[in-house]
Amino acid sequence: MEKLPEQKKAKSGFKKFLLILTLFLVAGCGTYVYWKYYYVFGEGVKSGYLNFAVKKGNLFKTYEGKLIQEGFGRAKTGGIASNQFEFSIEDDSIFRQLELNSGKYFDLRYKEYHGILPWRGNTVYIVDQIINMK
Repeated sequence: MEKLPEQKKAKSGFKKFLLILTLFLVAGCGTYVYWKYYYVFGEGVKSGYLNFAVKKGNLFKTYEGKLIQEGFGRAKTGGIASNQFEFSIEDDSIFRQLELNSGKYFDLRYKEYHGILPWRGNTVYIVDQIINMK
């Protein structure tokens, strides 16, 4: 039995709709993943005394660090605490320089992302340059 021309047209129209819908969903998901994990949301410089620089992780070994900034902030419990800047480091040479100079005053350039990737680090702040060390 042969299909009528109207049935062929209706079926191919539905396939075209599904194809377009799928392409929109893939493009939307791709855009979201780029925005969440690869789009640089902010850039800046933070200064303070280097508290620590460590390499840690269970599956992905990442470089992490913490600066203690001058001044006081507000603790989560309502008390006063020091300002701390926790960050991740991608570059091995930057980590080595920080590791060898713990306790010194640093000016660090960083990039801020919306999301965390486990192989990039444990924070949304990624230090990519040491501007100054005292």
